[in-house]
Amino acid sequence: MSALRILIADDHEVARRGIRSLLENHPGWEVVAEASNGRDAVNAATRLKPDVALLDIGMPSLNGLDATRQILNVSPATRVLILTMHDSEQVVREVLAAGARGFLLKSDAGRDLVSAVEALQFRRTFFTTKVAQLVLEGYLHPGAVESDQVSRSLLTPREREVIQLLAEGKTTKEVATTLNLSVKTAETHRTNLMRKLDLHSVVDLTLYAVRNGIVHVA
Repeated sequence: MSALRILIADDHEVARRGIRSLLENHPGWEVVAEASNGRDAVNAATRLKPDVALLDIGMPSLNGLDATRQILNVSPATRVLILTMHDSEQVVREVLAAGARGFLLKSDAGRDLVSAVEALQFRRTFFTTKVAQLVLEGYLHPGAVESDQVSRSLLTPREREVIQLLAEGKTTKEVATTLNLSVKTAETHRTNLMRKLDLHSVVDLTLYAVRNGIVHVA
């Protein structure tokens, strides 16, 4: 039986080391790559096609949710486990919508990480009891969808990338370079975002990105 090939992506080196140590102590598992941001994680997944990808939700350059979408686009067989410090119903819904197969709080990683990866290895999903309860309550009592969530659902994957980079403080020129776009195209995306979301400044855009989990503040 071939080894389970795992990709780890987290912008904190200490966290990556701890996760790697836990996983490599398990027989038959191999960590094939590490990444410190979402964009590098997508590149590694494109190149290596890992069986399982463990992604921190709040990474620079490209967050874990949008990285999940891109990884599944280039490597549909990869199973994604999201690691996060946040356990709100909205975050859980976003994780499910992105296509991840598991959701694990970082505070539970020491106890549940191996079980979570085992679940994904055998093509099951993994949610801790608390998160599973959030999911169940969300489906039983969906409530009204807030306007911010509606507007985010209208954003294209490229627009989500642009809004994250702008919210992280990058200039339009730096956004263009990062995404391999012309400056004019990057400016058009920025203008369209402002209009679509009814925002009027980069500060407004940054607040929107934080509220909607596109960027995360520790």
